Amino acid sequence: MSNTSQYSENQPPVLLFDGVCNLCNASVQWVLKRDKKGVFRFASLQSDAGQALLRQQGLPTTGFDTVVLIDAGRVYLRSDAPLRVAAHLGGLWPLFGVLKIVPRALRNAVYNWIARNRFRWFGQREECWLPRKEWRERFL
Repeated sequence: MSNTSQYSENQPPVLLFDGVCNLCNASVQWVLKRDKKGVFRFASLQSDAGQALLRQQGLPTTGFDTVVLIDAGRVYLRSDAPLRVAAHLGGLWPLFGVLKIVPRALRNAVYNWIARNRFRWFGQREECWLPRKEWRERFL
């Protein structure tokens, strides 16, 4: 994705994550290891690219409490984002889509509970995590 201010439907899915959250960073690393085809692009919510994409989508640029997935012109938040991510991964991961039968309100309640406690349970960094050299080109 060369110009983040002009995101379009034909660009790869972009996963925006809280760059100082240890749980979020671990989740991104988990996706990177399983995304064998290199489908996803990534940006921290705090980065210039992340901020531009948030503004473009009309989303808040502060007070991060959800991962944001922009895929095929749609925005996925809260529990919908990881389920959509799993749908793109190979192997058995797309089977997690069955969790869509759980009402979104219930899925999001669990997601919100984890999000509220993520720093206490998993900690946070002073600075955004930097990806390994072989992954850097996948970050905006």
